[in-house]
Amino acid sequence: MEISEIRGRYRQITEDAQRKLAGVQTAIYRTGTARLLLFAVCVAGIVAFRSEAWYVWTGVLAVTAIPFLFLVKFHNRLFYRKEYLVTKINVNRQELAALDNDFSAFDDGSVFADSSHLYSFDLDVFGPRSLFQAINRTVTEPGGKRLAAWFSSHLLDKDAIEERQEAVAELSRDSEFRQRFRILGLMHKGEKADETELRQWAETPGFFRKNTLLRSLPYIVAGLNLFALLLLLAGVITAVQWGAVFVLFMACSFAFTGKITRLQNLYGRKLKILGTYAALLSLVEGREMKAAMLKRVAAKTCSGHTPSSVAIRRLNRLMDELDWRNNIFVYAVLNALFFWELRQAMRIEAWREEHASDFVRWLEAVGEIDALLSLATFAYNNPDYTYPSVLSGADRNGGKAEKFRLCAARLGHPLISRERCVRNDIEMGGSPAFIIITGANMAGKSTYLRTVGVNFLLACIGAPVCAGRMELTPVRLVTSLRTSDSLNDNESYFFAELKRLKMIIDMLQHGEKLFVILDEILKGTNSIDKQKGSAALVRQFMALRTNGIIATHDLALGALSDMFPGKIRNFCFEADITGDELSFSYKLRQGTAQNMNACFLMKKMGIAVAG
Repeated sequence: MEISEIRGRYRQITEDAQRKLAGVQTAIYRTGTARLLLFAVCVAGIVAFRSEAWYVWTGVLAVTAIPFLFLVKFHNRLFYRKEYLVTKINVNRQELAALDNDFSAFDDGSVFADSSHLYSFDLDVFGPRSLFQAINRTVTEPGGKRLAAWFSSHLLDKDAIEERQEAVAELSRDSEFRQRFRILGLMHKGEKADETELRQWAETPGFFRKNTLLRSLPYIVAGLNLFALLLLLAGVITAVQWGAVFVLFMACSFAFTGKITRLQNLYGRKLKILGTYAALLSLVEGREMKAAMLKRVAAKTCSGHTPSSVAIRRLNRLMDELDWRNNIFVYAVLNALFFWELRQAMRIEAWREEHASDFVRWLEAVGEIDALLSLATFAYNNPDYTYPSVLSGADRNGGKAEKFRLCAARLGHPLISRERCVRNDIEMGGSPAFIIITGANMAGKSTYLRTVGVNFLLACIGAPVCAGRMELTPVRLVTSLRTSDSLNDNESYFFAELKRLKMIIDMLQHGEKLFVILDEILKGTNSIDKQKGSAALVRQFMALRTNGIIATHDLALGALSDMFPGKIRNFCFEADITGDELSFSYKLRQGTAQNMNACFLMKKMGIAVAG
């Protein structure tokens, strides 16, 4: 598919939904008018036939009231349909905006930002206009957390990556399922604390069922009532005495009213939260999953042989029955007969005990599907992206680590619009191996580093990458592109950078396999120190047999390729100066940069440059 075709589909869905919405709004108006007329006819009929026989005005009431009640129910369905269509229109408009690189409608995950993280801060993974915001389509708290966790801790196992790729690819082909899940999720939007609240609720012991006497009380009361009734029938006691027993039990049942009211309010809140997920769980249960990962997720939605949505509907039914206590007559009679209110409360507690261990699985299932659907939408919206080939990090037979490989053609940054994105290649094989990139200011070095880092991350979370093709060995990604000083910790910029580099060295010395991306090593010191320190650091990286990319203005670092032939290679981004004009191609070239542009730009801006 082409981008234009995808954009056309979103527009077509939006237009169809708008036409249907117009029809629903017309139906709502007509239904409301019909209800008003039926009500008026009902009142007029009762007034007109009030002096007639009772069955006449009762007939008028029946003829008007029954259609009126039907229209009330139909009216509610129309309003639900209206909300669904409005949400559907908004969802597709958001996707149209996203195709034009406007991701403002989606949560940016700022809460997950961490400046000390191995790579997420440097690569703008979280925050405004971030990679997370571009991909995030989650509608549940567990889904948002799961997606953020995948971005923060990428996969290292070839099989796990390929398994997730398979799941993402399958869901990317099912536009109807993806959209329905997002629409229902937005219509039944939960709150930030929902997941934590449900987990705590599942771990809290019940109040009534933990007491043996209370568990037996409904049966004891029912038995005593039956015994008293038999005595009445046998003539042993009078009806007044039987009535006294009945009233006594009714009065005793009121002792539990306060606690059961609190339980009703508490469980009503939890049921509302579960109801938020019930529609999504039901949607997952109704879809035939083919990918191995999706089958495992779908299996989590069952409690034994009972689907989660069925179990939640059962709780809903129990809560509806508990609402009978709002009818004082039913409440009094049932309580007097067998402490019905207490029995119903314990049935609800028993439901929670039965399914408490299922809550975690249900939340995990919703979260995983929600996160996968975000990656699937990303894949669908970018048909020109490709799923990378993943190489095994270790030989399956001998257990010997394979050589690192990273190879990509036409690599681009997914957050840069297609019209402006300049694509470059990368090829790196063996360990150790480093690419040193030199170049002028604004020539594209930092963008290239982030492009490589972001696509490496996407590949390792099972998503398609912005490249014509890509092949890689998954290892841990570590970057140092945006080190900052800290006034609170009384820490200088230079010391913060040293700490970052020390962390990388420690990880390598502990045997971790890394892919390291560094931008301008030792920026916080003078030129001579910087040159010596940078060269020493690269030599240490080579001794520790790691792989990575370093961007620098220090052309002297290019000489390291003579010290490590075939292991260190030089590439550059040039600034092309023609007469009084400066231009950038943003294309990666072999060799060391020849043109620097600082003095040129200073002169252009009227800043005097000595010499």
